[in-house]
Amino acid sequence: MLATAQRLRRSADFAAAVRGGRRAGRNSVVVHLLIDEPVQASAARAGFVVSKAVGNAVIRNKVRRRLRHLVRSRLADLPDGALLVVRALPASASVSFETLGTDLDAALVAARSPRRRR
Repeated sequence: MLATAQRLRRSADFAAAVRGGRRAGRNSVVVHLLIDEPVQASAARAGFVVSKAVGNAVIRNKVRRRLRHLVRSRLADLPDGALLVVRALPASASVSFETLGTDLDAALVAARSPRRRR
């Protein structure tokens, strides 16, 4: 379980991260990361989106628990005030825990890297 100060709860926070943040996707997850100048010294916060396309309620909760466990250790690496939304794709229900962690790490690295010119 994430601490209360580390959880996204309001839909406005989710919307801000999805609309204004950097997006990076991998096979099993899509990450939306918004790094702003913190107005107040608040910890990085995370939220999860696991839709019915992933599976039934048991599978969705299993995927959410796995993602929450993986994100808990990675939140310390994010700057204060960062908003992170992790969206599980249907493939996340069938991949191993290690693969899910690898996909999450790769997506976070891609979201934090500077944008390339087109």
